[in-house]
Amino acid sequence: MLKSHSRCSRRVFRLSRPAILGFAAGVMLVVPYWATAAWAAEVVFAPRHAARLQTVLSAEISPDGRSVAYTLAVPRQPLGGENGPAWAELHVVGADGQTRPFVTGQVNVSGVRWTPDGRSIAFLSRRGTDTVNALYAIPVDGGEARRIIALDADLQGASFSADGQRIALLATEPQSKEQKEFRDKGFNQEIYEEDWRPTKVWLAAASGAGKPRKLDLPGSASAVDWSPSGRQLAVVLAPTPSVDDGYMFKRVHVVDADTGRIVERIQNPGKLGRVVWSPDGKHLAMISGADLNDPSDGRLMVAAIPGDGSLRDLMPEYQAHLSGLAWKDAQTLVWVADEGTGTTVGEVQLDGKRQVRNGPGTPILTSLSLAQDGRTLAFPGHAPEHPGEVFIQGPEDKSPRRLTHSNPWLQDLRLARQEVITWKARDGLELEGVLVYPLNYEPGRRYPLIMYVHGGPEAHVSNGWITSYAAPGQLGAARGFAVFCPNYRGSTGRGVEFSKLGQADAAGREFDDLVDAVDHLVAAGIADKANVGVTGGSYGGYASAWGATYYSDRFAASVMFVGISNNVSKLGTTDIPEEMYLVHHGKRLWEDWTYFLDRSPIRYVQRHRTPLLILHGKDDPRVDVSQSLELYRHLKTLGQAPVRLVLYPGEGHGNRRAAARFDYQLRMLQWMEHYLIGPGGDPPAHSIDYAAAWGEGE
Repeated sequence: MLKSHSRCSRRVFRLSRPAILGFAAGVMLVVPYWATAAWAAEVVFAPRHAARLQTVLSAEISPDGRSVAYTLAVPRQPLGGENGPAWAELHVVGADGQTRPFVTGQVNVSGVRWTPDGRSIAFLSRRGTDTVNALYAIPVDGGEARRIIALDADLQGASFSADGQRIALLATEPQSKEQKEFRDKGFNQEIYEEDWRPTKVWLAAASGAGKPRKLDLPGSASAVDWSPSGRQLAVVLAPTPSVDDGYMFKRVHVVDADTGRIVERIQNPGKLGRVVWSPDGKHLAMISGADLNDPSDGRLMVAAIPGDGSLRDLMPEYQAHLSGLAWKDAQTLVWVADEGTGTTVGEVQLDGKRQVRNGPGTPILTSLSLAQDGRTLAFPGHAPEHPGEVFIQGPEDKSPRRLTHSNPWLQDLRLARQEVITWKARDGLELEGVLVYPLNYEPGRRYPLIMYVHGGPEAHVSNGWITSYAAPGQLGAARGFAVFCPNYRGSTGRGVEFSKLGQADAAGREFDDLVDAVDHLVAAGIADKANVGVTGGSYGGYASAWGATYYSDRFAASVMFVGISNNVSKLGTTDIPEEMYLVHHGKRLWEDWTYFLDRSPIRYVQRHRTPLLILHGKDDPRVDVSQSLELYRHLKTLGQAPVRLVLYPGEGHGNRRAAARFDYQLRMLQWMEHYLIGPGGDPPAHSIDYAAAWGEGE
């Protein structure tokens, strides 16, 4: 390992507040503002704040529009109690903003919906002695939750008929007693991609009487919804339970509820989102891909029932991506869409006439729920000042109104300024992203820059809350960094054509866009060109590896998370090979070996001069951990710049458990500070003082 490195030995940086100077090994050091007494004296965003953020996950409005049932993610504390992922609680908030906890504590609530009469809230959970997810209902006026029904396997979804008498359930077929006995004896072999346990549709009485009836449908189900008449079901089926089939080959079927026969097959192409019946049962609306090669579901499609199975795009010219929809009446749909870095709410009739209710802008609304009268909407939404909360918009509201305040302590923190930035790529394409300025930003001063690259690439960053365990956002800003989140070509939010611009050009112009963004921020006098870091997960991890190899001359630090290093081996180890073919590359490995190698960071390991921190979940099915192992081994052998590999046992494509998230956050910040502000040279100590990090700034 080199003692110093050409990009790390010059570390003189002045922040907007007084700093403490020191000397080490002949290099003048500047202790950043976050390490000074002045920083500690005020309340700014620190690692423990990110670890304790509560976030609204879903919001379902009551039929009468007076209340909203919502799920709230409550993270476990990394230094106290049992480690694990966040709990999911059930709460209810009235239109007046009064909240009531319903199912809280060490619980995991999902699938929340109101019963048809509006008197109870149904949800899926394991409670008491349950060994599997069961369906429960809790009265909205008070009382204990009662179990409605349970099967021998986890329930994954439920839909009530309009009269409330029947329930359609989603669950895998249970293992036989004999199968369980042999598995308990150690016969736990897996027949890869053959011994599937598909999810099936079951019909049961809401009273719990009788035995649930399984429908003999092909493939694996992922969604079910009763028609208003109660005679039919809309069922989403994929050929197998694989993630790949779930991404690319889910199709909508209309099923006769009495006979279990498929009576119509809807020809939805490619990716598929939510599917909903019209109030009169004559149409199915869905959020779908435009075609099999569309990177994301985002078009508003409608099919006539009965009909020939064809779909019609109600807003074919709309350059955005829908994230939610609901029927206002038999002729009108209400929708919410990601448009640029904001969201828009609008209405569209079956004849294509469209009007915007509000937007694009903030808050960033992620889905919608509509009351029975079609006049009041509820949304989960976030903004630059807070993560997900519940919003409501009634007939008298000009814009969505915030109802919940899940993190009231955020009001006591000083947050950094955030705004949308636009720039032009080298080929003239206009792009945009979100910039969080350093907390004490002063015009005319240059700052170290962390570029956070989103994954996908079929995703985007909105101008809302952009801070998490893996995204530095306000945390980086509080420590003196500018943090920029670019929506490079191939991102969503700007229509199908824009989202396809990176196809068959992996790491090409899409990653050139990142360098062009850096140049723009340097030209604007914000970023210090010599102190730019890059980080991200999944496809953002791919970009981080590319920045540390191919573009190593442009980045002084890189943090790669669950990222791609070798497209040749990635195609043979991922659980989404068809998506890689249909949406990303458009070609098979054996059709163009040179392309896949040339678009791999390992092809450019000899360019490596950027200190690289690699982090990966050991059980990642999407981007196999071997992607990180390969890159680490080659860079370590070459020894041209610092490299470190951190593996997380039991984690997959992203960290879920509190301890792994806290550890990741601290290591990412430590690496960036060491090489963009601190002394550089050899990597920082690999051990972390978690207790000190948790108490930082108290």
